[in-house]
Amino acid sequence: MLGDRIKRARIAAGLSQRRAAELVGLSAMAISKFERGTLTPNSKTLIALGRAFRVRVEYFFRSSSPALQGIRYRKEPSLPKKILAKIEAIVIDHVERFLETLTLYPISPIESFQVPRRLPEVHDLDDVESVALKVRKAWRLGQDPIASVVGVLEEHGILVVIIEVPEGARFDGLAATADGTPIIVVGREWPGDRQRFTLAHELGHLVLDGRLPPGLDEEQACNRFAGAFLVPRERACAALGPHRTQLGSQELLLLKHEYGLSMAGWVHRAHELGIISHSLSTSIFKSFNELGWRTEEPGDPFPQEVSRLHEQLVQRALAENMISTAKAAELLGISTREMREQNPWEVVGAAAHQ
Repeated sequence: MLGDRIKRARIAAGLSQRRAAELVGLSAMAISKFERGTLTPNSKTLIALGRAFRVRVEYFFRSSSPALQGIRYRKEPSLPKKILAKIEAIVIDHVERFLETLTLYPISPIESFQVPRRLPEVHDLDDVESVALKVRKAWRLGQDPIASVVGVLEEHGILVVIIEVPEGARFDGLAATADGTPIIVVGREWPGDRQRFTLAHELGHLVLDGRLPPGLDEEQACNRFAGAFLVPRERACAALGPHRTQLGSQELLLLKHEYGLSMAGWVHRAHELGIISHSLSTSIFKSFNELGWRTEEPGDPFPQEVSRLHEQLVQRALAENMISTAKAAELLGISTREMREQNPWEVVGAAAHQ
């Protein structure tokens, strides 16, 4: 167990055994033996390893170690195995800390994910629209823009992990499960509209699993689900009109900031709902390519999504004296000093009770 944790922390830090050895003043052979479990590091070495890997020493002694199951990347990545291993190690650390936090509560503070009942049968992409609308109805979202997609998913038992993607890595998202909990991973540096579409797309995989007929492409269906989940048909038609011969760039930019769906996403939405023709859609995307908007759209980016569930649960446990400040810091992956700076009222409260 200790060896596995040392190896995972090293991989998450993006270090080779040789580089790790240099940082702690040991040989690469010693690091290899630590990871294989044939040699046990002493406390001084563990402290050095923690500093080198940027983890707290307590990390090496956690009792639980969940495995990611059914890992599925948003797109088939052209990433080196080393980068993929680093991403998965980072995700496992997040998941591990979250699941440990849940064990603090006798009754789980969040509900388990369940696909809404009585969803329409799916025969074609138009039926996928109906499924997305049914999910919104079951979750009482109405048809207004969703303020926080992360918040909605976490409220319904899906863990969202937002990570710093390794520099230069073309990473389009990841989905998996751990101890039965669905997990969706997105990049912290992505613009908010990209995060939201990826989250809605992966929700589509969860909802449509086993419901698609033969011949209906799953990725295409999940893209349709994502568009319909973020912008229901009725709202899209009300915003754009039933039929258009052209779309304005400023119009698309305003809609992007109202609904959190990219300008390109709105063009796709207009095409799939029959509001614009295929030829107009092709022409618009040609212009997008010429202007460089397929890489970076104009104007201010849509605000990025934020996950607060884990931090809220840790802070709640700390306020109720269920855990110490040091344990809270460990669960959040920050230093005890940072934790104390975030909670100055603890000192005030302690003084008031003296």
